[in-house]
Amino acid sequence: MASRTAVILGASGSVGQALLAEVVRSGGFARILVMTRRPLDLQMSAQVEERLVPSMEPEKLFQAVVDALRELAGEVIGFSVLGVGAGTAKLSLEAHRAVDVELNAAFARGLKASGKVQHLALMSAAGADINARTTGSGAAGMSRYSRVKGEAEAAVTRDGPAAVSIFRPAMIIGSRHRPWLLSVVLPFFSAVTPAKFRSIRTTEIADAMVAAALHPPPQSAIYHYPQMMALRRKTSR
Repeated sequence: MASRTAVILGASGSVGQALLAEVVRSGGFARILVMTRRPLDLQMSAQVEERLVPSMEPEKLFQAVVDALRELAGEVIGFSVLGVGAGTAKLSLEAHRAVDVELNAAFARGLKASGKVQHLALMSAAGADINARTTGSGAAGMSRYSRVKGEAEAAVTRDGPAAVSIFRPAMIIGSRHRPWLLSVVLPFFSAVTPAKFRSIRTTEIADAMVAAALHPPPQSAIYHYPQMMALRRKTSR
């Protein structure tokens, strides 16, 4: 732990908050840097340091990441759970890409350019497909949404660190964008839902991402629900 640092993008969202809490709870990181557009008033641990990027644009984020990592020694691991969330249906294709693809790609480039990061854990979505159609609604689960997530995965894998662990949750329980009643009902359908599309809690995603970070895979890999649960079981032994 003494020289391991976590760098997190997207900590303000529901999964991001769960991820940050799990990174702190794991005890596996001496320092935790949070790249954020505005102060988050984090008071959970002295390990957590905010690095502000007031104008969250690709090149500025890239440079902010490089600058933040310049002073660090030891192992550095990147985490990104950045994404538009429930608002994708209201966005144009290009506006959605500007966040999910361009900012994630800039973050990945900054990690790689620092020369100090070999592994990035990225949250995407079940059904991500770079070949999906770009027409129609951009709502979660629709083809345009899947296309943007597929493009984000491809950009980060191409431009980022040597190994990228891609996490593809389906319906997320515990998200502030998910109706409370739906979060209660979904688990009852797990037995008849294909394994990779089963609902998953924000805390379970966070747990799996941290597990992968503390035991980095030798190469890039994709994790759906079964693989995420296996990661959690492996580290709990």
